[in-house]
Amino acid sequence: MRYLVLIVLLVVVGGGAYIYFNMPPAPAAAGDMAPDFTLEDTEGNQVTLSALRGKVVMVNFWATWCPPCKEEMPSMDRLNNILADEDFVMLAINADDNGRAVVPAFLEKNPHDFTVLYDDQGAVKQNYGVYKLPESFIVGKDGTIVEKVAGAINWASPETVAYIKNLTRG
Repeated sequence: MRYLVLIVLLVVVGGGAYIYFNMPPAPAAAGDMAPDFTLEDTEGNQVTLSALRGKVVMVNFWATWCPPCKEEMPSMDRLNNILADEDFVMLAINADDNGRAVVPAFLEKNPHDFTVLYDDQGAVKQNYGVYKLPESFIVGKDGTIVEKVAGAINWASPETVAYIKNLTRG
């Protein structure tokens, strides 16, 4: 009987430890340090988030099959162009499973001036706790997440432009 109790305890404790150590990270939120990453862009360049400290960075997760993602992209492009002379960088992280195969054709039909990155393994998406698309994070100059935006918005609205411009001057 003692051995049975011991076996049950080991299974329960061991199973709990397995679950604890294999849980996905908590979703990134305002006030957190933005999880660092290095990803390849569509030109083959490596882009590292922490190398952009001193700039406000918009990190946007999107997919080619996502209608709200496609809907907000023109306003993202306008925001990127409006803030071209500011300390601002826009990074659009593609979350397609086969991004390298589908993104080039998508961008040919829907050209944009902002940087598109490939998250081939989905590791960055997982580190940010992104499960719905689009989802965006505004990262302040110090690397802290200032805002998290779930869903599509008009990034070129006067209020949004003024808000981000203010962050670039802070």
